[in-house]
Amino acid sequence: MRDNSPHPTFALIIPTLNAEPDLDALLPAIAAQSVQPDRFIVIDSSSNDMTARRFKDAGADVTVIPKSEFNHGSTRNRAVRMAPDDVEIVILLTQDAYPASPDAFANLLAAFKAPNMALAYGRQLPKPHADPIEAYARLHNYPDVSDTRSKESIPELGFKTCFCSNSFAAYRRDTLLGAGGFRDDLILGEDAAAAAEFILDNKQIAYVANARVYHSHGYTLRQEFKRYFDIGAMHIQAQQIMEPFGTLSDAGGRYVRGELTYLARTAPWLIPEACVRTLAKYIGYRIGRHYRRLPQTARMRLSMHSYHWTQT
Repeated sequence: MRDNSPHPTFALIIPTLNAEPDLDALLPAIAAQSVQPDRFIVIDSSSNDMTARRFKDAGADVTVIPKSEFNHGSTRNRAVRMAPDDVEIVILLTQDAYPASPDAFANLLAAFKAPNMALAYGRQLPKPHADPIEAYARLHNYPDVSDTRSKESIPELGFKTCFCSNSFAAYRRDTLLGAGGFRDDLILGEDAAAAAEFILDNKQIAYVANARVYHSHGYTLRQEFKRYFDIGAMHIQAQQIMEPFGTLSDAGGRYVRGELTYLARTAPWLIPEACVRTLAKYIGYRIGRHYRRLPQTARMRLSMHSYHWTQT
């Protein structure tokens, strides 16, 4: 059922690479949304499957770029600038995040009724096949209660104040472009850096718990290490903008304690694995924070996004 109530004009943006395994779930979920985008933009990194064709058939404007040109920040900036000037909001989605209900887009857009709202992001639910360790990551980071954050939230929430995810997020387009768009010098975390800049500029961001997508990853131990190496590197790359929000230590401690409590109740046999994963994340993160001391070849081997080190 279509939602005929007034809503901002918006573009839907999805960066893709070999997305075909996701499209049987993703495309129907987009088509079922009660509000449809005024512009549907896909930036594809030269997929070697039917990704581009299937998105074109679904009504998207597809631009294909060389895989070597993909960058978390600059690729999204390109898509944001492709949207017409009369587009008020851009919704960013990743190819593996499937809207969980027909009102996901409408509920996210509703946050922008607040005139000072720069960014809103939705709730990520674990996919049905997610194991308890991954399920807890989604339940912890994406609770069932919405909130709005501003500079006044920093003393209470610290680093969590600027937490967000471009897997499902919306931005006021003129505010994002006015801030120069996403940073293109970060290995990842362009979303958190943008949120931090908005907050320090006295704007608001919102977490919208009733705007839901299914999105989770079953990372291997090696992948966990590599991802946290990249997170550590990003926190150094964005140190100036992130510094006012404190450190991850308090949030990390709360996460680990909550995870062990959750697993003790739901899957106690996974506690040893969770402990090993926590150690891998910690070591990866600490090494990542010292990436400048490493040669490029080492950075590429330790990183999940190794292509980044050939672009810098």
